[in-house]
Amino acid sequence: MEPIILASSSPRRQEILKMLKIPYQVIIPNIDETLTNAIESDQIPELLAREKVTAVIQSLPKGQEIPWVLGADTVIYFDGKILGKPQNHEMAIEYLKMLQGKTHTVITAIVLYNGHTHETSSRINKTLVTFSPMTDEEISWYVETGEWHGAAGGYRIQSLASCFVQKIEGSYSCVIGLPISELYDILKEQGYSVLE
Repeated sequence: MEPIILASSSPRRQEILKMLKIPYQVIIPNIDETLTNAIESDQIPELLAREKVTAVIQSLPKGQEIPWVLGADTVIYFDGKILGKPQNHEMAIEYLKMLQGKTHTVITAIVLYNGHTHETSSRINKTLVTFSPMTDEEISWYVETGEWHGAAGGYRIQSLASCFVQKIEGSYSCVIGLPISELYDILKEQGYSVLE
């Protein structure tokens, strides 16, 4: 299998590629992830994933052959607003207070650039996550763990936040940050086989 450039620093996305035995190299894209009001909220993850892929391609030396570049972005959509990554401890508490006892939507977009055909494909997954009601003490305890750092919505479902997740309707791997079914589909469409 050819190596894929992963345009992300996410250890969770790396774990999924390792599980699928896909060789990869990480190049962290330098983009502004400030959310814009100029486009629909559910289009923001795809826009950011595309920007990540483009930034990585542009960062490579001129004339270098580029095989595959994979970008992904995850946001939380709740009550008409996008919740990105909390900037600080207080914002993480605020996000969890909003989400506790309610259902929100996790939107993850993936974008794959095929260097052989110079084509880019994308997929989007939307998954509903319902949190149990949480006390202020539980929210404080969770935020003190530090898991909220770099996590959309201020939580990581694959870690201690799973204590408070009542229900998932959709793709667990979407909530982690790289929906496996969509990834397999997009690779297959572009002629990249993981069956080797």
